Amino acid sequence: MRPTSPSTTRLRTVLAAATAGLAAAACLTAAGPANAQAPRACSPAVSLAGYSDALDKTTYGDAFVGNFSALATDADGSLLALSDRSALFALDARTLRPRAVVPLATDTGAALDAEGLAVDRDGTRLIASETEPSVRRYDRTGRPLGGLPVPDALRVAPAGRATANQTFEGLTLLPGGRTLLATMEEALAGDTTDVVRFQTWRRHGGGRDFRLGAQYGYRADTGLGVVEAAGLPGGRLLVLERGFTAGVGNTVRLYLADTRRATDTSGVAVLTGDDDGVRLVRKSLLADLVDCPSLGATAKQPQPNPLLDNIEGMTVTGRHGGRLDVLLVSDDNQNAVQTTRFYALRVRLR
Repeated sequence: MRPTSPSTTRLRTVLAAATAGLAAAACLTAAGPANAQAPRACSPAVSLAGYSDALDKTTYGDAFVGNFSALATDADGSLLALSDRSALFALDARTLRPRAVVPLATDTGAALDAEGLAVDRDGTRLIASETEPSVRRYDRTGRPLGGLPVPDALRVAPAGRATANQTFEGLTLLPGGRTLLATMEEALAGDTTDVVRFQTWRRHGGGRDFRLGAQYGYRADTGLGVVEAAGLPGGRLLVLERGFTAGVGNTVRLYLADTRRATDTSGVAVLTGDDDGVRLVRKSLLADLVDCPSLGATAKQPQPNPLLDNIEGMTVTGRHGGRLDVLLVSDDNQNAVQTTRFYALRVRLR
């Protein structure tokens, strides 16, 4: 069943993600004819290939399509989009039309505030919820298969030092499949306010068992939180930072980060920055998305660039030498003044 769409919805772009050899993004005007559109520069390293509002305020069967907080590519090439309202959608990677939706819950039937998503090599889904926080495994039908251990300090107070709604926001399985990494959105109580923790797990043996691994400190920009990460070869990451200011709008920045040579902070009680011999994860700015061309996008609330919205999800959909195809999605929070929007970026790594 195809999603129903308001008459005002316009398909600006059909995004094609790259791992399955899909076609390049094309721009569809309201009148209908397709016109090729070259990527537009956001920075020397990042260009915008297109965007799509095709799923904004649509439904699939009885399910609202939106509230997307994470993206991943499944083994069959379809795009997985995680809703923070306890649902996982499978989308056609070329048209974005939903193919299926799977409800999610804890093993006791409780709802998830699902924020992070990774697909393991056996096809099971690894999903982070920021409620506790937790990382759980699910099969393709949404059946829970158990959870991963979480350090006590990362749990929401009073069990730990984390602030509610500011815990596991990003989740990525690093190339090779042996290391899983989750990013905290904001700092723990007692840590410097802009230094957040990245937690890893290492696969034990060749099965599904992940055990706690190294932890790292990462300095986010002032006023921004870490909302997503995508693993790259060699211990590097794409990191997405985002913030919101009422009456002004969103700030969204894409960084290249490197965990190599960073200190394992799992035994460090308080992070104050680069002092006391603690080396933080290094990062370098790839693009501030306010500098991207708007491509005719419109915003329903004040934004410094009408292209911007509450961007939360990111996945690498293809690699071509030193260039990455990257797909982003915004979380509309089922809110009339926010938009479910997909963005196709091309990123050149240094």
